[in-house]
Amino acid sequence: MSQNKVYLAVDLGAGSGRVLAGEFDGKRIELHELNRFENTPVELPSGWHWNITSLYQNILQGLKKAAETYGDSVISIGIDTWGVDYGLFDSDGRLLGLPYQYRDSRTDEMMEVAYNKVPQKEIYERTGIQSMFFNSLYQLLAEVENKNPVFEHAEDLLFIPDLLGYWLTGNKAQERSIASTTQLYSPKLKNWDYELIEKLGLPKKLFKAITDSGTALGSLRNEVTAATGLTNAKVITVAGHDTASAVAAVPSKATHPAYLSSGTWSLMGLELKQPVINEQSFADDLTNEIGVNNSVRLLKNICGLWLIQESKRYWLNEGQDVPYAKMAALANEAEPFRSFINPDDPRFIETGRMPEKIQEFCDETGQPVPETKGEIIRCIYESLALRYSQVWQSLMQHVDEKPKTLHIVGGGCQEHLLNQFAANAIGISVAACPVEATGLGNIMSQMLADGVIADVSAGREIVLNSSLVERFHPEDQVPWAEAKVRFNNLTSK
Repeated sequence: MSQNKVYLAVDLGAGSGRVLAGEFDGKRIELHELNRFENTPVELPSGWHWNITSLYQNILQGLKKAAETYGDSVISIGIDTWGVDYGLFDSDGRLLGLPYQYRDSRTDEMMEVAYNKVPQKEIYERTGIQSMFFNSLYQLLAEVENKNPVFEHAEDLLFIPDLLGYWLTGNKAQERSIASTTQLYSPKLKNWDYELIEKLGLPKKLFKAITDSGTALGSLRNEVTAATGLTNAKVITVAGHDTASAVAAVPSKATHPAYLSSGTWSLMGLELKQPVINEQSFADDLTNEIGVNNSVRLLKNICGLWLIQESKRYWLNEGQDVPYAKMAALANEAEPFRSFINPDDPRFIETGRMPEKIQEFCDETGQPVPETKGEIIRCIYESLALRYSQVWQSLMQHVDEKPKTLHIVGGGCQEHLLNQFAANAIGISVAACPVEATGLGNIMSQMLADGVIADVSAGREIVLNSSLVERFHPEDQVPWAEAKVRFNNLTSK
């Protein structure tokens, strides 16, 4: 049993999940992975869904191991996940079907349907959220337009971290950071935009009082205590959106920390005190999501290491396993600046055939077609870095004091070659750490609730003490400047 306080972070991504234990000794947080598991969506006759019951069982296994390892030293549990997806519950608390996976095709054409009800610009002015086909707005609108009878029985809408928190405690909440991803939340009103919800014809009753991160959700249900052995731990509603938790752990002292949360998606942004909603941010399609303590994350979603993950899966299906550790070496050996893609081209969002789609894009745009694995991987890395540079320029228009460092956090901060390319393309120093930003940010929210730390700044100091920072400085500025001109011409067509 530990003599230190222990906080448990349930961290679910779109591809995998973990239960982490954070052991705090007064200066540092030492993380221990208790259970890691796959998060694989399932295709049913009704479409693509999350296997939420499997995720829940794996969480319970992790909590059981925590009880066996740490006993009464466990103070609390926090849950963070990806955004936008949700489950619907009836008045008796029964889940009305498996939650849909955000890439499900039922949202096809729903953006146009929404804009016929409320103009796109008005939706942005109200919510400050980047228009993406999978936002909760379009998912719910698809259910309404398709006359899904589920709404005849639905009384509660719970986003994925709220849903799992409900199953653990029996108490329901809609946490603010995850609510802000829906494109139905107003960062100006700091509440649901009920007028927008009514204009779109969505069920107003589903949108309840919003809970801030750091709020105690409650003790574990008796059945959960019996299954896990955890007796005194309570669940805290941390920043439920994984990016919000990751940004909380960015180890920066800057007024407006600049970050890139690097994983399946690359989310580049600034932490601000107030939302930025104007003509320029609308034109740049920037999004305003809520972080810890009602901070605002002005950011852009960029298709990230999904391009690498899907390429690896394609080659594996072809009988060729290319370990992630080998990919950078293959890319490093390939010819630089041979061909580029627009990472945010819609064709790359869908699963399947990723290397072929990259080749098709290059052929269609009159560029040399990458043939080898190294050429394809280098094309991805360089294209991502050049896209980062474009988004960086958009973000810098909205702050007077320019950050001196870009903090890359999350699993993607281990991609050393991509980190260097990012520094080269943007022309700014990159600090890579921590890998476990989301888990650490989750635990920080719990420590704030527990009164162990006074504020986010103190938590970030602890994160810095707990992590090894790698720094990358700009190199080869002339060829990268030439590459940016080519890339900008390519993506402006």
